[in-house]
Amino acid sequence: MLKRLFVVLILTYVTNSFAQLTPTQKDSVKIAQDSIKKSEYLKNIGNGFLPFKYFDLDLRYLVKFNQYEGLRTGLGGVTNDRFSEWFRINSYVVYGFKDHRFKYKIGGGFRLNESTNTWLNFAYTDDLSETGSSKFLTDKRFFTFFEPRLLNIDLFHKYISKSISLEHRVSNHLLTETELALNKIDPTYNYTYVLDSENYKTFDLSTAKLSLQWSPFSTFDIVEDGVETIVDGYPKFTLQLTQGFKSVFGSDFNFSKIDFRTVQQFNHKNDGITNLTLVAGAVRGDAPLTHLYHAYPNNINKETILQRFSVAGLNSFETMYFNEFFSDKFSTLQLKHYFPIFKISDRFRPQLVLISRYAIGEMDSIDRHQDISFGTLNHVYSESGFEINKLLFGFGLSFAYRYGGYHLPNLEDNIAFKFTFNLSL
Repeated sequence: MLKRLFVVLILTYVTNSFAQLTPTQKDSVKIAQDSIKKSEYLKNIGNGFLPFKYFDLDLRYLVKFNQYEGLRTGLGGVTNDRFSEWFRINSYVVYGFKDHRFKYKIGGGFRLNESTNTWLNFAYTDDLSETGSSKFLTDKRFFTFFEPRLLNIDLFHKYISKSISLEHRVSNHLLTETELALNKIDPTYNYTYVLDSENYKTFDLSTAKLSLQWSPFSTFDIVEDGVETIVDGYPKFTLQLTQGFKSVFGSDFNFSKIDFRTVQQFNHKNDGITNLTLVAGAVRGDAPLTHLYHAYPNNINKETILQRFSVAGLNSFETMYFNEFFSDKFSTLQLKHYFPIFKISDRFRPQLVLISRYAIGEMDSIDRHQDISFGTLNHVYSESGFEINKLLFGFGLSFAYRYGGYHLPNLEDNIAFKFTFNLSL
C-alpha cells in the first residue's frame, strides 16, 4: 500500500512540475524526448531491425541477390518485449526468382534468465547455405548492414535443419551459444562424396556446436534494455567447436571441426587505424565438401577485368576465384590500414585503405571429393591492394593484385578492380 502511494505521489509531482513549465521549457523537453526516440530508432536500424509495436522487421531478408537464386526477397523478424519479455517468435520466408523456390524458418525461444540473457531457442529451417562457408553461431548477434560478397556466390547446398540452441551471457565480456541440430544436406551442384566404397550425393548430419565470443578489453554499461558497449576494446576472440556424430539419428559421418578468429585493432593519434584479422580452421574425420573451407573468395569466373567488375567484400580475397580452392585445414591473415579521412569538404570525405591478405591450407583425402575440380592452398596465397572509400554516396573503388605462389600466367587474371560500398548510420 505504501509503495503504491509513493508511486502516485511521484507521478503527481512530475505531472505538476511539467504543467508549471514555460512554453519554451516544454518545447525543450519535447525536443529532448524526440531526440531520444530518434536515437533509439537509429540504434534499431543499425542493429538490422525496423521496429513496430510488437514485431521488429529484420532488414536482412528484404532484398538480396546471388548467382544461384537471382533476386531473393521476403520478410522476417522477431517479436519484441511488447509482445512478451519471456517468449519470442523468430521466423522468415523468402523467395528466389531464379531457382523458383521458397525458403523459410519457423523458430522461437524462451527466456530462462533475464540478467544473463539466457534463451532456449528452437528452429526448423529449409534454406540454402554456401558450400565451404563456416559461420560462428555468436556472429548472428553482430549485424552487418550490407554484405557485398553475397552478390557473387554461386555454389550452394540445400539444407533442412531441426535445431535447439542455448544462448547465454557468462559475463559482459563472454557470450556463448550451444546448438544441437539434425541436418539433411543436398548440394545444388554435381558432387559425390566417396567413403568406404559408398557414394553419397546427399547426406544426413547430426551435429553439436559450442561457440564462444570473448571481448576481454571492451567496456560495457548497464542500460534500461540490457548491456551496451561503451568502448569496443581489442583484441577480440571467437572460438567454435563442432562435432558430427555418425549413426546418431541416421547421421552418415563422424567428424570434428574447430574454428578460430581473432581481431586486433590499433587506433593511432592521427586518427589512422590498423586492423589485423586472423582466421583458422581444421576438420578431422569424414566431412563432405559442404563443411570444409573455401578461404573467402570473391572473384567471378569471367575472362576480362571489366567483366569481373563487381562489389568488393569486407574480409574476402578479391583476386581469388570462386570455387578455386578448398581445404580441410586453413589459415588466413588480413592486414588493413585506414588512413585519416581526407576532409576535402563537409560532404566529400574519402578515405584511403591499404590492404594485404594471405592464406594457406591443405586437403587430406582429396580423392574422396568426386565430380568437382578444385585446387589446394599448399603454398601461401598472397594479394595486396588498396581501397578509396566514400567517394560518392558511400561508394568507392578497390584494386587488388595477386602475387606469390599462385600468381597466374596471364597478367590481367591477377588483377581485381571493383567498387566498394560503406554505409554508416
